Amino acid sequence: MSKLSGKTVLLIVGGGVAAYKCLDLVRRLAERGAKTRVVMTAAARQFIAPLAFASLSGEKVYDDLFSLTDETEMGHIELSRSSDLVVVAPATADLIAKAAGGLANDLASTLLIATDKQPIFVPAMNVRMWLNAATARNVAQLRADGCGFLGPVEGEMACGEFGPGRMIEPLEIVAGLERILEQTQPQALLAGPGPLKGKRAIVTAGPTQEPIDPVRYISNKSSGKQGYAIAAALAQAGADVTLVSGPVGLTAPAGVRLSKVETAREMLAAVEAALPADVYVGAAAVADWRVENAGARKTKKGAKGPPQLSLVENPDILSAVGHLPAKRRPALVVGFAAETENLVANARGKLQRKKCDLVVANDVGADNAIFGGDHNTIVIVDARGADAWPALPKREAAQRLARLIATRLEQKR
Repeated sequence: MSKLSGKTVLLIVGGGVAAYKCLDLVRRLAERGAKTRVVMTAAARQFIAPLAFASLSGEKVYDDLFSLTDETEMGHIELSRSSDLVVVAPATADLIAKAAGGLANDLASTLLIATDKQPIFVPAMNVRMWLNAATARNVAQLRADGCGFLGPVEGEMACGEFGPGRMIEPLEIVAGLERILEQTQPQALLAGPGPLKGKRAIVTAGPTQEPIDPVRYISNKSSGKQGYAIAAALAQAGADVTLVSGPVGLTAPAGVRLSKVETAREMLAAVEAALPADVYVGAAAVADWRVENAGARKTKKGAKGPPQLSLVENPDILSAVGHLPAKRRPALVVGFAAETENLVANARGKLQRKKCDLVVANDVGADNAIFGGDHNTIVIVDARGADAWPALPKREAAQRLARLIATRLEQKR
């Protein structure tokens, strides 16, 4: 049974093209046993007719702050507090700004300031609007206030531009809401700020691809599943997370800022751009070597036999972060060690050489079962020793690691 079964969702629909996705969102919520009450802004009514939401939800659609009839049936204070979840989708730059500034000049913004729940924003806007300094400040303020964010992700915009700011899909929103409801600890998003509230985290995940020519590359079998799960767990614990990902077939976790890269040098640049941070988790399987002079054209077979590839060493991202000056270095640097032998000894060596605080070591073994699988067997190695964890689903391992990170950061205060 879905965690949404029996819940009431107050859905505040902002004015944007992505509002059409909310029709499907209402339907998906109903499939999971949730009831949805819809509030529309004046701008939202320019994109979707209220009747469409009323037909799907089976509920009256609210849009007027000063309707005396509505105040008799259900006042705006009661409407804001009688729901289990308050979701703003699409959360436009205007709605985010109003919420961050505490404005209350229409029904939607009044509900956001009158609710006793932590609203969950699902942003959707042009890439330049999302990257604008004012929007960044407003989002940071809402996060600091304990509000949740699901998305946005990179993608093609209705305006024809491409970049971050695209609203996540309805099923991703539903999955994000279910994850939020699954959090039963006191630090759950809906119950208040998490243990990593106010902390910035950078997570790297997946492989890198180092080109040989335009169609071939050097890479490895990393699926990115563990890194993506860690990014999700840190976000659920309240952290502001940037996920720097190599090429994988995964959807970005809700509430996480995604930066896509291909090569090790691109990954290093993205990590440096995301600094400063409180936590760095280097879960990516970065290629150690790259071709010195990658061909501009496809390499053809010929009488001379296989091409001779000249390899050069890639930058060591984990070591670069670990050796940063104290003022710029994250308070906690977590490395990963995928080994086929001498697991703990090799992890200890990496801990010392790369100036990590923790190393998450796993034995990939001859069959490479961990790569692409859904479970992981981990040994946490630090200056205190080695702590072997039982085999766990990668999601549970990520949640356990997030709790450990929160504890270690608290100890450093």
